[in-house]
Amino acid sequence: MKLALGTIPFGTTVDEATSFAILDRFAESGGTIVDTSNNYPFWIPGATGDESERTVGRWLASRRLRDRITVSTKCGARPTVPGDMTLDSAEGLSAAVIRAAAEGSLRRLGLDRLGVYWAHIEDRSVPLEETVEAFGELAASGKVGMLGASNHPVWRVERARRIAADLGRTPYTRLQLRHSYLRPRPGVRLPEGGHVQVTEETLDYVRSEPDLTLWVYSSLLSGAYAAKPLPEPYDHPGTARRLAALDGVARELGATRNQVVLAWLRAQGILPIVGASSVAQLDELLVEVDLDPALRARLDEAA
Repeated sequence: MKLALGTIPFGTTVDEATSFAILDRFAESGGTIVDTSNNYPFWIPGATGDESERTVGRWLASRRLRDRITVSTKCGARPTVPGDMTLDSAEGLSAAVIRAAAEGSLRRLGLDRLGVYWAHIEDRSVPLEETVEAFGELAASGKVGMLGASNHPVWRVERARRIAADLGRTPYTRLQLRHSYLRPRPGVRLPEGGHVQVTEETLDYVRSEPDLTLWVYSSLLSGAYAAKPLPEPYDHPGTARRLAALDGVARELGATRNQVVLAWLRAQGILPIVGASSVAQLDELLVEVDLDPALRARLDEAA
């Protein structure tokens, strides 16, 4: 299954029983990648950032699925000031922070090894060599498997990968950014802090690097393809054109918009991260539709 399950609200706005039910359905359907972070969801009043990892960890322990599930988690964006709901006090990406954050995630998740470990946001106050070396040490120790950069511009990812090669360290082979079929207006500042949007340069870079895989979050725009209104940055003529093509393809396939968007992403070798607050929502997203080259071309032409 070419899909990762996002777990941001698990243990907070989605209670533990419902979280476990969603995780159960995902695993029963063949899902193997669960995406979390050491700061999810710190921006909810009363939350600490531990909740998602702890919930996933309790589920893994109760279901005995540690060897079957690849857990993807992140460091760098956890607030260091209690109650801070911004990124102003983010922990950053120093070597000491990376090492301590990895140990904290391993403890909360109840794991000996993290499947994918990410630099969640940039930290330009720390030399990139220090960050790359620290991640490389974790990979060499066996505490993490693959390494990734989330919300980094392409040039920083390329520089980090070159530094890793020079140092003989494991490079970033995963890139996680915001992306969907609909695009915001070029140059618009998205309302959520810290998010980096996929660009044509991103896609070109990933295509040119065989060992680099793009994961995308907000792939379904938090329900905007189904019922919720589109965010204001998506209010432009290109959106109407894309939605018309999307609806036409969905009708031909007897599928939903969400299902077609996920198929379009997968057809490009992109791994979508999806979230669900109920089993019913997840069930829709688990249905894989066949997007043949002609249908994909129609979607691409509208873009």
